[in-house]
Amino acid sequence: MENFRYSRSVIIVMGFLTIFFFSCDSQTKEKQENLKTVAEAELAQQDTIKITLRSNDKMQFDKDEIVVFKHQTIILELIHTGSMPKSAMGHNFVLLNNTISISDYSKKALKKKEDDYVIEDPEITLAHTKMLGGGESDEITFKAPPEGTYDFICSFPGHYANMKGKFIVK
Repeated sequence: MENFRYSRSVIIVMGFLTIFFFSCDSQTKEKQENLKTVAEAELAQQDTIKITLRSNDKMQFDKDEIVVFKHQTIILELIHTGSMPKSAMGHNFVLLNNTISISDYSKKALKKKEDDYVIEDPEITLAHTKMLGGGESDEITFKAPPEGTYDFICSFPGHYANMKGKFIVK
């Protein structure tokens, strides 16, 4: 009988702990959402926003999503943190209009080696950095496109499969 009381007490305590942890978890998530909303509101008030994007020798960007707000001026700095030369592991940032797919852009860009694999057409290339080798950086300034979701890529041949992300304008 004593084992039954002990088991029942353990079950009751475990139940209270479960309820406590779930309520704490939901409060933590709610606080995080509130902080995110406040941070976004402050960010939206800025006329100019600076974004630093890093690339490396493993064909990776350190961000796969960038959020900005309409009418903002964006200063984007791309830093290639690797050590390999541009000819072997070059990286750039290319912001595509949402009228072209990543694969279509990349196929067309393959023919543009002399232009660092960038299509110089403002209808489909909204902004881009120069092609960088390891240890180099470049900074560009541009206006946010209209509200929507856009793709960004590294246009070096074959890199877009890993080096891509979403550029969200709210």
